[in-house]
Amino acid sequence: MKITKNYDLLRNALHQRRQKLASLINFPAILWSGRSIPRNYPALTYPFRASSHFLYFAGLPLENAAIRLESGKLELFLDDADPSSTLWHGEMPKRAEIAELIGADAAFPMSELKSRGMGAATIALQDSLIRLQQSDILVACGAGRDRPLAPSKSPTGIDLELTHAVVSLRLSHDAASLVELRQAAAVTVAAHKAGMAATRTAKIEAGIRAAMESVIISENMTCAYPSIVTVHGEVLHSEHYHHPLQTGDLLLADVGAETSMGWAADVTRTWPVSGKFSPTQRAIYDVVLAAHDTCIDKISPGVEYQDIHLLAARIMAEGLVDLGILRGNVDELVEMDAHALFFVHGIGHLIGLDVHDMEDLGDLAGYEEGRTRSSRFGLGFLRLNRVLRPGMLVSIEPGFYQVPAILNNPETRAKYKDFVKWDELEKFADVRGIRIEDDILVTEGGREVLTGELPTKALEIEELVAVSA
Repeated sequence: MKITKNYDLLRNALHQRRQKLASLINFPAILWSGRSIPRNYPALTYPFRASSHFLYFAGLPLENAAIRLESGKLELFLDDADPSSTLWHGEMPKRAEIAELIGADAAFPMSELKSRGMGAATIALQDSLIRLQQSDILVACGAGRDRPLAPSKSPTGIDLELTHAVVSLRLSHDAASLVELRQAAAVTVAAHKAGMAATRTAKIEAGIRAAMESVIISENMTCAYPSIVTVHGEVLHSEHYHHPLQTGDLLLADVGAETSMGWAADVTRTWPVSGKFSPTQRAIYDVVLAAHDTCIDKISPGVEYQDIHLLAARIMAEGLVDLGILRGNVDELVEMDAHALFFVHGIGHLIGLDVHDMEDLGDLAGYEEGRTRSSRFGLGFLRLNRVLRPGMLVSIEPGFYQVPAILNNPETRAKYKDFVKWDELEKFADVRGIRIEDDILVTEGGREVLTGELPTKALEIEELVAVSA
């Protein structure tokens, strides 16, 4: 079991988080950690990742565990490891030791949980088997439930009240969280620099991926999400790494580290394989960078995040008009979502214990209460629609993509025939995809770029790639 070096700070933070939760709800809550999931036979499992809601209050990535929270107190439910497991896994801490580490008020075996679930709320896990276990225990203990637990994105009753309370706490990061998030950011920056340095010697995308992930692994961290390292930047979440690196290609790397306690970073850079942007690549890159920089400068408490997205849309549209790709009035182009032909996603999202923080809750975390997703092409993929407040960590990640399924769609061509200069667009065929992403902390006085040590300007990017020559 991994223990953070900053455990004294974390232990105090765990206590404060429990007290704050107690001020928001007047009923008990039980949170499950989850279990390992077999890959292809029971003893071979995927790496275990504890539920983020459990981690937020328990602090340790305990497997097959649960905590009960009431009036600021915490009870831990966990079975001691079977003695026979020592051969395979070594000595494991006992339940009493773990309870002391996290400041639990009491500790019991999992079998005792059924007797402590009366009137308890919970947040459903993604794992359907654990969700069934949650339902069975809460029904069996007489918690007033007569139906299976609803998925976490559609809770009801006291489960919904608990969810709103947890969201309100996790939206703003405390000092212990920021220690972890800064560590994740620093390692992520180092990983991207290693990827750029490996470009000249790598033969395929996997070579750059290996260089980046080795930095993360060497710091005893994991990847916060499947790495995107691709010359096909138009594929937004590409997880294939076999394509050869050729002169003229742009390499898009979206790679982030996750600390042993579960806190994430999320960074994207795009650089030329040759070490030098072509004129067309540089032109598009500078448009994306202008959106990136301007949006970051606007982040501060009280600002609507959707306004940040629309600002990026206007800057992208204006830049594409200047390049001759789009024609028309910029505001009208944004209103009709012409920019979204190329900037197809939202400007960013929350970051925390999840790289897309709390998106297991659907839009309950990302959207202010009473707000719903837009049906507009240019707004429907916006993951965050809230007023920014101090302590929030958000990504800013504008991009430009030439997605064949969008641009070659006959209906799209017909709808935007008077606003896209298709012949001019062909001159930019060497730009498949460009994204520039950083992690921004909202502070009392404005903002702090946690990943700001990684350059974004084109000349600086070229210099970092050239170092490997």
